[in-house]
Amino acid sequence: MILLSLSAGNETENNPLLQDFRTPYNTPPFHNIRHEHYLPAFKAAIEEARSEIDDIVHAEMSPDFKNTIEALSQGGERLSRISSIFFNLNHAETDEKMQQIAREVSPLITDFYNDILFNEKLFQRVSQVYDKREDMSLTPEQEMLLEKTWKRFARNGAALPDDKKQKMREISRELSELSLKFSDNILAETNGWFLHITDEAELSGLPQSAVDAAAQAAKSKELEGWVITLDAPSFLPFMRYSDRRDLREKVYMAYSTRSYKGNEYDNTEVLTRIANLRLERAKLLGYPSHADFVLEETMAQNANTVNSFLEELADASLPVAKKELDDVQQFAKTKGFNQSIEAWDWAYYAEKLRKEKFDFDEELTRPYFQLEKVIEGVFELTNRLWGLTYKPNTELPLYHQDVSVYEVFDEDGRFLSLLYLDFFPRPGKSAGAWMTSFREQYRQDGNDIRPQVSLVCNFSKPTDSRPSLLTFNEVTTFLHEFGHALHGMMSDVNYVDLSGTTVYRDFVELPSQIMENWAVERGFLDLFAKHYETGEPIPSELVEKIIETRNFHAAYATVRQLSFGLNDMAWHSITQPVTMKPEDFERRAMQPVQLFRWIDGTMMSAAFSHIFAGGYAAGYYGYKWAEVLDADAYKAFQENGIFDKATAEKFRKYILSKGGSEPPMELYVKFRGREPSIDAMLERDGLKKSQ
Repeated sequence: MILLSLSAGNETENNPLLQDFRTPYNTPPFHNIRHEHYLPAFKAAIEEARSEIDDIVHAEMSPDFKNTIEALSQGGERLSRISSIFFNLNHAETDEKMQQIAREVSPLITDFYNDILFNEKLFQRVSQVYDKREDMSLTPEQEMLLEKTWKRFARNGAALPDDKKQKMREISRELSELSLKFSDNILAETNGWFLHITDEAELSGLPQSAVDAAAQAAKSKELEGWVITLDAPSFLPFMRYSDRRDLREKVYMAYSTRSYKGNEYDNTEVLTRIANLRLERAKLLGYPSHADFVLEETMAQNANTVNSFLEELADASLPVAKKELDDVQQFAKTKGFNQSIEAWDWAYYAEKLRKEKFDFDEELTRPYFQLEKVIEGVFELTNRLWGLTYKPNTELPLYHQDVSVYEVFDEDGRFLSLLYLDFFPRPGKSAGAWMTSFREQYRQDGNDIRPQVSLVCNFSKPTDSRPSLLTFNEVTTFLHEFGHALHGMMSDVNYVDLSGTTVYRDFVELPSQIMENWAVERGFLDLFAKHYETGEPIPSELVEKIIETRNFHAAYATVRQLSFGLNDMAWHSITQPVTMKPEDFERRAMQPVQLFRWIDGTMMSAAFSHIFAGGYAAGYYGYKWAEVLDADAYKAFQENGIFDKATAEKFRKYILSKGGSEPPMELYVKFRGREPSIDAMLERDGLKKSQ
C-alpha cells in the first residue's frame, strides 16, 4: 500500500478515515467520524489510488495476470472503504451537510474512475493480458476477472478517440450529479409532507396499530393528534384501511406527485436529462440505446428477450388482473360504492374483499410478528439450512442508536460475517429496504477478508404501548433482504470485483426472492410466530388464511410490476432524445397494462429511484425474471424438504458462495440440473392455464 503524502499532515493524523480503524473486525469507527473528515479523506484516498495505478502502468515487467489484472482488482482499497461508509450513510443517516459533501465528492470520484478507464497505457496492458488469455493457465475465476476487467474498459470507451473520451467524461460526471439530485429531491419531498389529523373521526377504519403509530409520529413532530406520513409503514396502512375516501385521495396524490410539483424538488428535467444522457453515452459506445448497452451484460442478453418475457407475463396476467379489478368493483357496489374504483380505492376495497372472502384481516397477524421474534425466526431458518449462528455485539461502534450488529458464525464455528440491522424510518433515511455492505469479502495475502453486511429497512416502529409488530408483508420484505445478506455473507471468492452480490442484475434477486417462499410455510412460521403478549403460537387457522390468501390478487401484483418494467424499458430503449412531456411518455409506456384511470399531475417516474438513482436502469424486469428462477429453484426445496440441508448446501455451493465468479446460467444449471422454466412461477401465482 502506498503511503499517504498530504501536505497537511495533521489532517491525516487526526482523520479516522485515513488511519487503521483499530476496531474489532476493522469495522468503521462511526463514533469518531465527523462530516469534516470525509472530503479530505476522499481526496487523500484518490491520491493514494492514483499512485497505485501509476505503479501498474509503469511497471518494468511485461503485463501479466498478477501484475496487471490482479493488481487492479486489489487497488484503491482505502477509497472503496471510505466510499462504502460515506454513501451508505448518505442513504441511511443523511442530512443537508452530507448531501452537500456528496455533491462535492461525486465528481471527484467520477473523474478518478474515468482517468482509469481512459488511461491508454493501462488499457494497453490489460489488452495484452486479455489477448493472450488462451495461452495462460487461469482458473475459471481468474478468467472471469480478466474478462470483466477488459470489458469494463472496452464498454466504457477506452478505445474511443480523445474527443469522444472527453465527452464520455462530461456525461459520466453529469450523470453522477443528476442521480444524487434525483435521490435528494425524493427524500426532501417524502420528508416534507404529512397529513396532520386532529379530529379522531378522521381515523375511522384504521387499526389500532396504525392509530398508535400516527400518534407517535405526531409526538415526534411535537404536534397534537395524529400524523400520517409518506413512509411505507404509515402510507400503506392508511391506504388500505382508512374509511375516509377524501383523505385516501389526498395521501395518494401527495405520494404520487413526489418530485413532480414544479417546485425546487421537481425531478421532471432531471429524469429526462438522465435518460437522454444515457442514450448519448450508449451511442458514443456504438449501441443504439442504453438498454442495448446494459442488457449485453445480463442473462437476458438483449431487449428482444426482455420484451418477449414481459409480453408473455402480460398475456398470462392481464386478463386475470382485469377480472380481479372487476371483482373488486362489483364488491364495492355491494357496499354502496357506485363510482369507478380509482387508484386510491383499490387497496381499501381489495382488503375488505379479502376479509369477507377469506375471513382474513392481515392486521390479525401483526401481534404474532414481533420484530425481535421475526429476527429469531429468520436466524433459526438459516441455522437449520446452513448451520449459521448469530451473536449480538454491543461493543462495536454504530452510526445510529436504532442499529444493532451481530457476529455471524458458520456451522463449524468459523467467523463468517458481521451483520448490521437498521429497521426504522427516520428523517435522514431513504424510503424502502435494501442490503448493502461496509466491506465485501475477498482474499488478500492468503487471508480471507470477511464481509460487513448491512440490512436497512423501514418497518413499523415501536410505540409507547407496543413493540414493533410487523405486517406479513414486512416479514416477507425482511426475508427478501436477508437473502441478499446471505449472498454477501456467504461469498467465497478471491477477488472483490466478483464478490457477493456483484452479479448480473437479473440474477441478483434470486437469493433474495427465494427466501420469500418460506414466509408461507407452516413449518417456518411455527419457529417464531408467537403472540407478543401471551406467547401463544400463531393459530393454525390463521396460518391457513395466510396460505389461502397467498395468491389473492397475484395477477394485479404482477401487472403492477410489469408496468414498472415497461416504463423502465421505454425510458432506456429510446434511440432519439426524449422531447415530449415525461408524464405523456410514461403513460404511453405503461398503457398496455394500465388498469386504472390516469390521474392528471401524477407520475411515478419522478420518484422511480430504482432506475434513475439506483442500478436498475433497463433492469427492473429482473425482479420478475428472478421470480422465474426463485420459483423453479424453490421447487427443489419443496421436493426434498423445506429445511433439507443437502439442498441448501447445494444452493450455497453454486449460488450463494460464487458471487460473479462464473456465468449465472451455468451456476443455476449446476444447482438445478437444468435451465429454469417459467411454469413454476405461473403455477405458484395461480396464473398457469389448465391443460
